[in-house]
Amino acid sequence: MEANGYIGIDVAKEWLDIAARPEGDAWRARNDEVGISELVGQLVERAPQLVVLEATGGLETALAAALTTAALPVVIVNPRQVRDFARATGQLAKTDAIDARVLAQFGEAVGPEPRPLPEAARESWQR
Repeated sequence: MEANGYIGIDVAKEWLDIAARPEGDAWRARNDEVGISELVGQLVERAPQLVVLEATGGLETALAAALTTAALPVVIVNPRQVRDFARATGQLAKTDAIDARVLAQFGEAVGPEPRPLPEAARESWQR
């Protein structure tokens, strides 16, 4: 399956806000085992070129591990870089949905390289 599009996911304690580029789709999933599993299934079908998450003090670890386990290309980026990118592109408003869209735009424009997660983080994801 050919990779296409970019996915940005804003990770919060209870919710995952997801945005896709260039399609413009946006949706929300619960940040729990069931929600993550369903999201991973959706993303496997979409076969994105890159999934972009911000480092959020560890809240992103389970999702990143699940995405990596499913062989999806994922990168965890520095929130400051994304904030600077958002300002540079005129995105001054800040909501979870906007953050997800900006993460997808960042992935498309900057193209950060996916990086493997440490083994301990990958093992933390239980199917």
